[in-house]
Amino acid sequence: MLGVNLITLTDPRSVVAEAYRTLRTNLLFYSVDHPVNTLVITSPVPGEGKSVALANLAVTLAQGGYGTILVDCDLRKPAMHDLWRLDNERGLTTMLLKKSAMENPPLQSVGVDHLHVLTSGPLPPNPADVLGSRRMDDMIATLKKKAEYVLFDVPPVLAVTDAALLGVKVDGVVLLLRAGASRRDHALRAKEELERVNVPLIGTVLMNAPRDTIAGDYYTRQ
Repeated sequence: MLGVNLITLTDPRSVVAEAYRTLRTNLLFYSVDHPVNTLVITSPVPGEGKSVALANLAVTLAQGGYGTILVDCDLRKPAMHDLWRLDNERGLTTMLLKKSAMENPPLQSVGVDHLHVLTSGPLPPNPADVLGSRRMDDMIATLKKKAEYVLFDVPPVLAVTDAALLGVKVDGVVLLLRAGASRRDHALRAKEELERVNVPLIGTVLMNAPRDTIAGDYYTRQ
């Protein structure tokens, strides 16, 4: 069940797919001294491609043989079920509401070895309260026992408080920016918002960078 726009699956030999693998390698090396088993990728504002970037990173981790769970924690505008063409009747919110789902998470296979997706499930009336709850801590602990890496997709930092609420519960947060689109003041404000609540911000990723600037975590296109 291949997701659309996932270049790591549709064109794995491309320079873009290789850039995602470079990001994976950088994350693995960072984890040598600072273990990062739970990771959030977010962006300052909507429309910068965080969900697709996170899904591609998840694919590269799984392709590297690492058990990976991709979790849709955007409980306002979830994207993973559409991206992977999955059913969304049960998901994250089901785990939070039902003990049986917490014990047996409704993870879905996506046709990639070592990779499972936990969709958002039915949307709650107050997403921030859900993400900040003790039950959310229990959910994260449960998923950590089932995979080496658990990756979370959350709303943009400047849109709502969700990224900060979840960010303090995970090992690291990566801020995604888009060359030629992301505004400097938005990036700075997002960084300050995360640091203000002691979110472990471990770095940034630049999407859509010109090809001759590719290095480390840079992407040439999406």
